[in-house]
Amino acid sequence: MKPSHTHVNVVHRPEAQCFEAIVEGQRCVVEYHLRGQIVSMTHTVVPPALEGRGIAAAMVNAALVWAQGQGFKVDPLCSYVRSYLQRHPEWQALQA
Repeated sequence: MKPSHTHVNVVHRPEAQCFEAIVEGQRCVVEYHLRGQIVSMTHTVVPPALEGRGIAAAMVNAALVWAQGQGFKVDPLCSYVRSYLQRHPEWQALQA
């Protein structure tokens, strides 16, 4: 049985335009493109063996904290990011 939550060390890699976590040796990522003051979050990847542990949520949360701190708006092109924003109304003001 998988643990319901894993502590996730999320690293922002601005040179690669992503937020990344290495969990059990596997790379998880939230990719984005920055255009002016808009952060388009384009893709979220968590390997199937790691799903359901809150890893994607931790990465998206880190990305949103960063965007808010920079004064950016978020364009949730990724379906996971869109659904995360719907589940967390405290972040909806960031939506472009």
